[in-house]
Amino acid sequence: MAEHSYRDGTAVAGAALALLAALGPMPAGAAAAQQNADTGPTPGTAAASGFVPGPCPRTPEPIEALADARCGFLEVPENRARPGGRTIRLAVAVIPAASAKPAQDPVVFMSGGPGGETFDDIPFLVSSGLNRDRELIVMAQRGNLYDQPDLACPELDRFNSTAVGLPSYAPQTQRLMLDAVKQCRNRLTADGTDLSAYNSTENAADFADLRTALGIGRWNVYGHSYGSNLALTYLRLHPQGIRAVAFDSIAPPQSVSLPFAWASAHEGLQNLYKACAAEPRCKSRYPDLERTLNEQVRELEAHPLTLNVRPPQGGDPVKVVLDGGALVNLLVAKAIPFAELPASIDELGRGRPERFARARAAGAAQVVGQTAHGLTNSVVCSEWVPDHTASDVLAAGRRAFPDWPDQVLAQAPQLAFQDQVCRVWNVPDRTAQQRVAPAGSVPTLFLNGTGDMKTGASWAQRTARSLPGSTTVQIPGIGHWVVPQSPCAQKVLASFLATPAAPDTACVAGLGWEPFTITPK
Repeated sequence: MAEHSYRDGTAVAGAALALLAALGPMPAGAAAAQQNADTGPTPGTAAASGFVPGPCPRTPEPIEALADARCGFLEVPENRARPGGRTIRLAVAVIPAASAKPAQDPVVFMSGGPGGETFDDIPFLVSSGLNRDRELIVMAQRGNLYDQPDLACPELDRFNSTAVGLPSYAPQTQRLMLDAVKQCRNRLTADGTDLSAYNSTENAADFADLRTALGIGRWNVYGHSYGSNLALTYLRLHPQGIRAVAFDSIAPPQSVSLPFAWASAHEGLQNLYKACAAEPRCKSRYPDLERTLNEQVRELEAHPLTLNVRPPQGGDPVKVVLDGGALVNLLVAKAIPFAELPASIDELGRGRPERFARARAAGAAQVVGQTAHGLTNSVVCSEWVPDHTASDVLAAGRRAFPDWPDQVLAQAPQLAFQDQVCRVWNVPDRTAQQRVAPAGSVPTLFLNGTGDMKTGASWAQRTARSLPGSTTVQIPGIGHWVVPQSPCAQKVLASFLATPAAPDTACVAGLGWEPFTITPK
């Protein structure tokens, strides 16, 4: 549930399953990670030995903050329910505080996805001030790039590249996806990977072990998207040593499911319509925004457009298919900035699909091997999917968007063919362990954007009901992963970390949506 351009521009939430991710050459960092895995220690059968210092990962683009960081691996059991099983290694970086007199309680970051590349988030965290007054600790969740093993699925990356030129929900598209899923699963299990061990309970235990291994008495937790889901699991199962927890773009474990995706998409789009209606110029120029979008979802699903489009990043034109499913996925991924969305929808209704087509084409330039699709599928298929049916997904879609065709509504946004994928992936049902409301007295902060179509802002209030002392903040006009996009959210988070019981939220009162782009008729 997280992606780049502040994790908004491409589909990483359920990245193995989204039709927007795409192919590109293996980055230098991925190649280096593979080299490290080939020449360095490999997963073994020894008991977990805690933290092992080592060099920082060699990332595709240099990360300035890693120059002064302390790095290494946390060694943990792959499956804690199987004593004597193999040990895996998780990449860790401890980034020093910018302050000469930092606080003694560091902040640990839990990244989104599941399966999003964690070290790639470090520049956003540092620019947001996470290490201004305290150390910042970053650990790649099990299976991530730079871990041993790395649960990347190049097969799925290559499929996702091809999929930009295919109808979103056609049988051929489903067949190609499932073939890629099967190939990845077979390869990972042949290497001895226990896919059932890549879940939120084990992830949370890894972070508990990390705190102990580093000798930290108390720390603060900051998680976004799936990382907020993991942070809630961690708070519930391992409350010891937690001073405060901040959740950004909340994805509560007791609620996240495929129907959840439709409710969140509806909330974010409704907030967009209301913001346009509240701005006189937008309301005057685009008075029928919702109706226009509904018409285009129906029209494109019935009569898809096939275009050759030059991607925004340059290069040769790319074949794209723009149908109703692709349009919805582009909206949820925030592939087009909010300020341009009304104009883009209006242009689409006037026979000018170029903005959406370019956004679709952009998916053809994503890297191979960066996302841990193995972790994605194991979490999604064990924790999000098993306790509801395909008819539940369709019913949720119909409630949210009654004017859209069933062909679109049968697939949750960015999680296409999930029931079939999970039958191939075949991991145990863990919904009973995860569908538990959090509780406790640890101070918590919820930061959500009103434009978020992945994890709707209202889920924060519902989740906070069982957490006394929670503070909930909504930032107008911001999408998924709020803090890097909002200076006000950065101030609120800094205040919360300084005084968890009484954060200063005054800056929120003066905020509004960015003015919308107004094009001539």
